[in-house]
Amino acid sequence: MRIARQYFYLLIFLFFVFIYPFFVRGNYGLNIGIFALQNVIIVTGLTLLLGYAGQISLGHAGFVGLGAYLSAVLVARMGINCWLAMAISAAIVGIVAYLVAIPTLKLKGHYLAMATLGLGIILYIFFKQMVNITGGPSGFVGIPFLKIGKFVLSSYLDIYIATGIITLLELFLSINLTMFSAGRSMRALHNSEAAAMASGINTMAWKIKVFVYSAVLASIAGSLYAHTVTFISPSSFGFNKSILLIVMVMVGGMESIWGGVIGAIFLTYLPEFLRSFEDYDILIYGILLILVIIFLPSGIVGGMEKVYEKFSVRSKGSK
Repeated sequence: MRIARQYFYLLIFLFFVFIYPFFVRGNYGLNIGIFALQNVIIVTGLTLLLGYAGQISLGHAGFVGLGAYLSAVLVARMGINCWLAMAISAAIVGIVAYLVAIPTLKLKGHYLAMATLGLGIILYIFFKQMVNITGGPSGFVGIPFLKIGKFVLSSYLDIYIATGIITLLELFLSINLTMFSAGRSMRALHNSEAAAMASGINTMAWKIKVFVYSAVLASIAGSLYAHTVTFISPSSFGFNKSILLIVMVMVGGMESIWGGVIGAIFLTYLPEFLRSFEDYDILIYGILLILVIIFLPSGIVGGMEKVYEKFSVRSKGSK
């Protein structure tokens, strides 16, 4: 029943992704939708890392940036096919994440948080200082759009459809990971690492696997971002971006992949809705986040599930 419910949610998400272009006006709405889908890809991996495996990463924006820059260099300067470049970038980022995870994930608590924060800062400095490769603070220009054969995905609708398909495939894969033995192993690791080890689960191996998987998803989203905006700079992949990604997981609810999806979409669109409040938008944004964290500690999805359970109990009691 639980598996069927997850696929039902995926169908609902597919439906909303499909109808979204019919309800937005102009390219602006489509552009925000593209960024929302890209954030969903990143946050799904972070949800698995934080909510399922119980590990934290404060430098995930670095993996997003690394994927973006690698894809940009491979396509714009080496002439490699964009989809092949995206796959190569994801593989390289996965290897980097694996090499980083081996020593880093032996740490716990705030030591792990500081180590991942340091990783993000190192990558940010690399993007900023390697001017010959990345363009430095001025940014990397001339990144081509994605192409399928000779067809260039230059319109916002084309890019939205391509991003939507990749997001759906990523969600399908991630849902399947959580449904079976992999999901049980990650949950056991999150609940108690000692108990998981006692039951025969290789906790270190699972930590590394989830960390690498989340980094690969971040790389894919970074590549999509680079080929969407055709210009990237280090400021897009700094510490603030990493914190925003963590907040998306927390606000949506880290106990469910769909919590990450809701959090990513909510915090992508919220600043756009608040622009009409001019000088008060940042204040309102902060207050809303505080209220969600105080009154919905398990996130938006967790709060919705509690409300549903209460109504279910009352309806059964009335019968």
